[in-house]
Amino acid sequence: MQHLSKLLKIENSNLAWVLRLGLHGLRTQLQEGLKTATTDPGSSACQELLRELDILLEPVSQQQSLNEETVFSTEESSSWEDVLEPVTSELKSELKLKQIGEVLLSDRELSNYIGHYQFVSMNDADLWNEIQRLLLRVPEKAADAWLQYILTAASKVGAMEDKESHLSLPFTRNESIYPGLTGKVKATGLCLSDQVDFDQRLMVETRGGELDLLAGVVSICLQFIELDLSLHHALKSVDRFGVRSLNDEKEKSKYVTALIDRFRRVQTTTDNTDPTVALRARLDLDEAIHSLVYLPCADRYSWWGKLQQEARRTLDQVVEKTRHAGYHVQVRPLWGTYADVFNWSKDDLQIDIGGVRGEVSACLRVYAKINDEVLPGRVLFRSS
Repeated sequence: MQHLSKLLKIENSNLAWVLRLGLHGLRTQLQEGLKTATTDPGSSACQELLRELDILLEPVSQQQSLNEETVFSTEESSSWEDVLEPVTSELKSELKLKQIGEVLLSDRELSNYIGHYQFVSMNDADLWNEIQRLLLRVPEKAADAWLQYILTAASKVGAMEDKESHLSLPFTRNESIYPGLTGKVKATGLCLSDQVDFDQRLMVETRGGELDLLAGVVSICLQFIELDLSLHHALKSVDRFGVRSLNDEKEKSKYVTALIDRFRRVQTTTDNTDPTVALRARLDLDEAIHSLVYLPCADRYSWWGKLQQEARRTLDQVVEKTRHAGYHVQVRPLWGTYADVFNWSKDDLQIDIGGVRGEVSACLRVYAKINDEVLPGRVLFRSS
């Protein structure tokens, strides 16, 4: 409240005047609301807020009082709409999609997947993309239902679905991830495209090879690191002791370098005469991909979770190739109750957000055994 009081006390300030009008309007609205909401659970808090507003609005200089007497005159032509017109013009610059975002964040079921999130976008185009990226962590069925609600709500502020304008991410197929908007809000969507080059740092010169899907997934990871401020990493070779935010430039640089290096190693070992060398490289790359995480962790059946699983399924081919070469190979993703899998893992990390208590939230590295050599897995698990 100290900043409100400070601004209100500044004489000859138009901003102070606008604030005072807004607070008068708020006080009147709350007073009217209390008359019909006496049993509302917020009544007590509302009354306390009204007392605070009374205190804030009481100390007025003589000049301010004269101004208010003019503003609040009882002439027939005067109304609250007239009085609050300057405030209304200020609010016109508010984000049109702000209320949609607030409704999304108020859903308690979604908090298990997105946590106590706060939007940071300063314009509607960025807010649209920020909202949609949140839904990529949510189970796809729920995300689809939310998208339909959001598109309907957006249409009420003059924004319509745009299936043509979107940012394209390189992949092995064409697929819409989420649409853009046109009309009173213009925003780009997001899609997968087999016509876009993979990230140049991967040095994949031609398409149509065995590693295209992995090149696409890694390219998407690298793109999302730049797009989404919420991403973290839990890659053991970079930092074994915790889950680190990629907002830290040093952490981002180390993780990105490790991810690209592991992809390049897969490229150079694909045709190795010893298939176990290629298998180890693939296990290391799989770990790097799955160590790119959100907090809370994305649901396994979200868009993000399914993309990572699609990358993991490519391990099956190299496992079979290694077995055909005469090696005994076991690979096991670690999911379920942590008590049932901790004997198969090492250097696990405990988190206290999202997921189910006592269960694995993310399988960072699969358990593997090549002949008699054990390669432990690694997981993030929710504390009991």
